[in-house]
Amino acid sequence: MKDTMLALVCREGDALSLEERPVPRLQDRRDAIVRVTRSTICTSDLHIRAGAVPRALPGVVLGHEFVGEVVRAGEDVPLRPGARVAANCISFCGSCWHCRRGYVNNCERGGWELGCRIDGCQAQYVRVPFADTGLTPIPDSVRDEEALFVGDILSSGYFGAGLCEIREGDTVAVIGAGPVGLCAMQCARLMGARQIIAVEPIEARRRLALQRGLADAALDPAEDVCEQVLALTHGRGADGVIECAGAKGTFSLAWRLARANAVVALLAMYEEDQTFPLPQMYGKNLVFKTGGVDAVHCARLLGLIEAGKLDTSFLITHRGPLQNILEGYRVFENREDGCLKWVVTYGE
Repeated sequence: MKDTMLALVCREGDALSLEERPVPRLQDRRDAIVRVTRSTICTSDLHIRAGAVPRALPGVVLGHEFVGEVVRAGEDVPLRPGARVAANCISFCGSCWHCRRGYVNNCERGGWELGCRIDGCQAQYVRVPFADTGLTPIPDSVRDEEALFVGDILSSGYFGAGLCEIREGDTVAVIGAGPVGLCAMQCARLMGARQIIAVEPIEARRRLALQRGLADAALDPAEDVCEQVLALTHGRGADGVIECAGAKGTFSLAWRLARANAVVALLAMYEEDQTFPLPQMYGKNLVFKTGGVDAVHCARLLGLIEAGKLDTSFLITHRGPLQNILEGYRVFENREDGCLKWVVTYGE
């Protein structure tokens, strides 16, 4: 293993720089060093670049969604060199008050660290703290790209569907048919939703949701979506709403699509404050639940992938080597050529 590696660094302002950085070393008994085999660009990386994540630190290597191979492990990590692993986007100790209750996003010693406060995975190697809780072995029958989204967008979709307390036969509206929204649709179906309604402005994404069987109806928010949802739900509205878009007006749309006494799950990361118009909501008795993701189900999700019950590989629309990642950011940010996920490849 070399002493230096190639890595994408977020500098002051919105500058991205592909640089040579030292290969990370173990700093704790619970650390692991992972050779990255696949990573991706996430909308959260764009939020960091835009200065919309207050906890993010300048000069950090970006990226938090990856799979790889363990090359070194601390004494308290049960994984050995050579193990193929999927990484959790959240670092968590597993023993604090929040972790014991499954709220790993709020870990007193961790949280969203990788690619935000410490160096992340858009590099050839990454140090993973709390690797005994944050890395999950990939089954031999599951390919790296099939496992790639387990620790972030698939966990987010699963988390959002879970927040909605879905009951058999429910109607769930999902705002945003991007990667997280498409994952949320799959998970809502898995949890018993009978009817899933996708709300998405991009026609190709609406078409994809229908073609993949992830949604039963796909609506354009430029039209009268509220009336259409009422027509599809016997005049009641959606039993649960999962807001994955975070765009202008989508928060308002989320609560308006919900029936009385529904749950609205807010997975989206907003760049501006949102307003609760309480007089308009009065009497709807809504429950709002907010992210970020408590990604504690990585092993379960890998099992569902292995069993053929979940599939996220179709989200990969673009690939390129780490050397071309700046081009990847441009394509991903501008959604060029139907880009859903731009995957970074290594050594190929």
